[in-house]
Amino acid sequence: MTPARASFVAHTPQRGGDWHDLPSHLVAVAELAGRFGERFGAGPWAYAAGLWHDLGKFSHEFQRYLRGAVEPDAHSNRASRGPDHSTAGAQYAVEAIPVLGHLLAYSIAGHHGGLPDGLASGACLETRLKKEVPEWRHGLPHLPDHGAPELPPFVREAILKNPPNGFTAAFFARMLFSCLVDADFLDTERHMAPEKAAARALWPEKILGRMAERLDQCLEEVERRVSPTTVNTARARVRQACLEAAEMPPGLFSLTVPTGGGKTLSSLSFALRHALRHDLDRVIYVIPFTSIIEQNAGEFRKVMGALMEDGLPDPVLEHHSNVQVESEVRAEDESQPDPGKLVTENWDAPLVVTTSVQFYESLFGSRTSQCRKLHNIARSVVILDEVQTLPVEFLAPCLGAIRELSRNYGTSVVLCTATQPAVERRENFTIGLEEVRPIVPEPDRLYATLRRVEVRDDEGTLSDAELVERIRDEGRVLCIVNTRRHAGELFRLLGPKDGHFHLSALMVPEHRSEVLREIRERLDGSKPCRVISTQLIEAGVDIDFSVVYRSMAGLDSVAQAAGRCNRSGTLAGLGRTYLFRPAERAPPGFLRQPAAVTEQILALHDDPMSLEAVEQFFRVLYWNCDQDRWDAKGIMDRFNLDGRNPDLPFLFDFATVGRAFQLIEDTGRPVLVPWGQRGEALCYALRDSWEPVQAGLLRRLQRFTVQIPLRTWEEEVGRGSIELVHDRYPVLVNS
Repeated sequence: MTPARASFVAHTPQRGGDWHDLPSHLVAVAELAGRFGERFGAGPWAYAAGLWHDLGKFSHEFQRYLRGAVEPDAHSNRASRGPDHSTAGAQYAVEAIPVLGHLLAYSIAGHHGGLPDGLASGACLETRLKKEVPEWRHGLPHLPDHGAPELPPFVREAILKNPPNGFTAAFFARMLFSCLVDADFLDTERHMAPEKAAARALWPEKILGRMAERLDQCLEEVERRVSPTTVNTARARVRQACLEAAEMPPGLFSLTVPTGGGKTLSSLSFALRHALRHDLDRVIYVIPFTSIIEQNAGEFRKVMGALMEDGLPDPVLEHHSNVQVESEVRAEDESQPDPGKLVTENWDAPLVVTTSVQFYESLFGSRTSQCRKLHNIARSVVILDEVQTLPVEFLAPCLGAIRELSRNYGTSVVLCTATQPAVERRENFTIGLEEVRPIVPEPDRLYATLRRVEVRDDEGTLSDAELVERIRDEGRVLCIVNTRRHAGELFRLLGPKDGHFHLSALMVPEHRSEVLREIRERLDGSKPCRVISTQLIEAGVDIDFSVVYRSMAGLDSVAQAAGRCNRSGTLAGLGRTYLFRPAERAPPGFLRQPAAVTEQILALHDDPMSLEAVEQFFRVLYWNCDQDRWDAKGIMDRFNLDGRNPDLPFLFDFATVGRAFQLIEDTGRPVLVPWGQRGEALCYALRDSWEPVQAGLLRRLQRFTVQIPLRTWEEEVGRGSIELVHDRYPVLVNS
């Protein structure tokens, strides 16, 4: 039976189904994008983007291409997409909405290839707007009329401001792009891959309320069970303050709680209650380090486990920044679509746990896969854990994005830190955030209450042999150093015996979790336990040592290290954290400079962990530095409103910014490691599978993936130690 075909079609039949009617596709995408845009007062603008995005498909050339296509779906990355069908809509947007239509033109022109630059060599927007395209206007009578919509007030004010605010206008264009791309993919998915569309999780209307109730039950049970120590009493006060602050209007908040004060779950309590109180859509928890994301997500899943027992989908989405091994799999290639992979695409989940790299690089990226999720950040609660870990060189654009989300997109942002909300505006820090409301009052008093550790700086320079001797003299000791090489050398000197452990980002997450489990068992059983680690252990890893040694580093890192010492406050006196200088200096760059500032602070303060000392640390590191460093890549200068150029009044360099904005320079490659029986089994399954590989398998392999330096990767490939399975997936075969 031949599939029915409409007069104009958007996509070819899939698996014996019908052709995808083009007018129906455009209206469906418009309506869905419009609903997304309503979150930030831009429904009519997002509707227009959806209605006009595929106007070029009305051309006879494109219709002939579809009818003769062997490989279905013009969205496929592997088949030719045929004649250009996105330029026509961009040109029409500029025609239908003079001047302001350029805001739509960027999104429509880039809805397949990514947001373009305004002016550049190659396929920039200026070139696209002047391009000759096949005739398509005979299709307009098949679509509803849609006149020029009014701009949201905040965009209009930004454009009319003197000087105009190009960043706000560009951010708006990026959010329209997100609405369009997600709506386009979802409607295409319904036609091309109905089994994938059906596999997407459906959340009950009151899911956030059920999650908040479940979290309250767990925390109240813990408070009843634990002894009323000073630390436990302080943790209960922090949680109560979070619940009370949840009633405050949306905006910017700070939560300053010393390490061990229970800020992870207390901040989640605030976020869930605040979202319920103000009808926000989801919670997004942003963690600075990939190495600990699985622990936080696991802690949240443990709390929400009862909900899944009731038959609900997993409400916790864990989205790493390192997802290369699963990003290349298309939905229609999956015989059994993976719901976890599906919500990763657009963050349509109640609780998203992600990394700073994933979060900020998506906000400044240009690719469709990066930007698809952005509209779901609007009207959410974003918790930025350890916000002060942002690189100085990207402060201006990152804080600019946070400001936009809180002011114009209904997003509440929590600046969560153990030390000091270092990114608030000050006289000499003009890019800082304003009107930040503290959730916990009197942070000085809370610091004094939770002070359980003495940081001592009397070790001077220690050779590796001297340091290992000191470690052997302690029964329960943690030593944190700045590099993986140094950690490996110290562990070699310490010797692999019962109770000796090594932690490094070169260990796959599954291995790291297993080692942490063994460490906790020994600590809980009061057995000797000596651990050598890189700084991955400093944030979010809930372990408790009597003594900590920390190689000289930034004061914020020292505070995190001290948070692993006497964490529960059970020692008779204060725990001891010793600062030392390794014989080999820290590598230049982001490690050496904060360490040098810490040296200055140590000479001025008896207690380097006091809030006064930490504030002075950030004053030198962030606030008093050369202001050009706050935007070292010149990101903010790439978004301009050029009134002198009527052909291109909005001069945005989206593609250039997407390439330049890398919080961590891409100097590594992911490698799959067959660690343990499960890792071996998964790698064998990868080898035995047919291409294309199911995304579910690749998602499970994330637990067995590490990033190795590019030079090492090339050397190992040359030695034959890495096998490229299916010419694509690197598997370590000889370590």
